[in-house]
Amino acid sequence: MKVLLINGSPHAEGSTYLALKEIADTLARENVESEIFHVGTGAIRGCAACYQCKAKANGRCVFDDVVNIALEKAESSDGIILGSPVHYAAPSGQIVSLMHRFAFASAGRLMYKPGAAVVVCRRAGSTAALDQLNKYFAICGMPQVPSQYWNMVHGAVPEDVKQDLEGLQTMRTLARNMAWLLKSIEAGQAAGVPLPEREPITPTNFIR
Repeated sequence: MKVLLINGSPHAEGSTYLALKEIADTLARENVESEIFHVGTGAIRGCAACYQCKAKANGRCVFDDVVNIALEKAESSDGIILGSPVHYAAPSGQIVSLMHRFAFASAGRLMYKPGAAVVVCRRAGSTAALDQLNKYFAICGMPQVPSQYWNMVHGAVPEDVKQDLEGLQTMRTLARNMAWLLKSIEAGQAAGVPLPEREPITPTNFIR
């Protein structure tokens, strides 16, 4: 079992990394492998709505950049956790641009993989940022993993985050819940429990 942790901060080892590292360390204690993938500081263009990811058999974005790397890593992982700093009560621009294309190009391949989002903020805006990130899991059909509180830590710099003991505990609880759900899914598959039946999508346009 493996969980992909996507670090959407421009800082490779800043406050968001510290939160994700707390999760990764706890997953390791639960015998679950993980990888922290930093999206970097390069430009990530938004979705051009060209639908080429749907038309192509490999389901990759035509803009071959970090998004396709993240897709490959996600497809070989059993769970996904998004991490982002809070910028203006929203996730970072990097992770939003990545996830718009990532979710669209995934074309159902992420369905039933557990997901969760964590955010780091100096003071406020955390729940608004979480709400936005959690919507990617909902539309991709991914079970959302809870913790003991909203998945957030506070601190302008990593040294501050280390003082948020409840926030770090929330990260550890999230990791243990993720490990439990992954093991439960594995046990269900071993017992022959099938995935839910999927109907063909019936789109409805409200303006005709």
